[in-house]
Amino acid sequence: MSTENFIEIKNLEKTYDNGYQAIKSVSFSVKKGDLVCLLGPSGCGKTTTLNMIAGLLNPTGGDIIVDGKSMLNVEPKDRNIGYVFQNYALYPHMTVLQNVMFPMTVGKDKKPKAEAEKIARRFMKLTHIEELANEKPGNLSGGQQQRVSIARALVQEPQILLMDEPLSNLDARLRLKIREEIRALVKEVGITTLFVTHDQEEALSIGDKIILFHQGIIQQDDEGQNLYLEPKNQFVANFIGNPVIDNFKVQVKDDKITAPGLSLDKADFDSARFKKELTDGEYTLSIRPENITPAQDGQIEAIINDVELIGRERVLKFTFNEMAERSLVNLEQNVNAGGKVKFKMNLKRAFIFDENGERVY
Repeated sequence: MSTENFIEIKNLEKTYDNGYQAIKSVSFSVKKGDLVCLLGPSGCGKTTTLNMIAGLLNPTGGDIIVDGKSMLNVEPKDRNIGYVFQNYALYPHMTVLQNVMFPMTVGKDKKPKAEAEKIARRFMKLTHIEELANEKPGNLSGGQQQRVSIARALVQEPQILLMDEPLSNLDARLRLKIREEIRALVKEVGITTLFVTHDQEEALSIGDKIILFHQGIIQQDDEGQNLYLEPKNQFVANFIGNPVIDNFKVQVKDDKITAPGLSLDKADFDSARFKKELTDGEYTLSIRPENITPAQDGQIEAIINDVELIGRERVLKFTFNEMAERSLVNLEQNVNAGGKVKFKMNLKRAFIFDENGERVY
């Protein structure tokens, strides 16, 4: 069996009884041992997809293949899948040790108590909760409860781990710490993991690849850096990146790309990066804030409305043709609100999208 397609999702669909189509013919594959993030805004179909893989929802079309075998007629309990829920779903009357042991003490494959405890303690050590063995969930912090939930999923030694927004209830600092722990842990255990999140930073930092959903359709299935550097369409470009990408509404006529206060030639762009012909019409010129910087020979001029400090960088906020735009500069670059600045666009790093949001350049 090739590790290339350990999980294969083929033309998966989900339509509810009221006619709402949550998933529209979704296909992707996951390599064995990879951590793959399903990313997208709320209601885009990520959790629905996860629940169909787990067997908690029945698809209305398509197939779910794991290690060469279709899962469609396999009961959830027989799919060998661990699931970490957003709300932890711990038993409040049990200790941490009892919670972690629980999956091994029920069902046809239940283990003797001593063996179950030995396995539980091994995974509690891996998730840094061994000293909490006798505590009840009510006495634990959110981060500790999440670790218990992960240890409980791993004791079954499932072939796949599914995680649904596992960090959304944690504060910002703890999220950073636990997402690093999760990546290290799943790599150490070597378990194929699908991780649902709406947080692009989370997905970019821990995913071997990202599958970006919007309205039940996969927009791009790729390594994180490619979603950033080579977005397939305007939705991907707008969704990925912080600060968000700058968009300029432009007109194209006779190879001239213009807007009030902006005049460019098609020849200013890298001809090799055009994906299709640039015909006359309306387009969006999109540039990441780090690729539009103050310069004497800039193509546009604007007044700075506000300056925001983010770590080692400043975000210069300005309005151009009634659109909010941003420039990302070094902290040392001293630019104040109210000043008039010329900005140079790095057109080799720009994108052009047509009226349907399809990428032209």
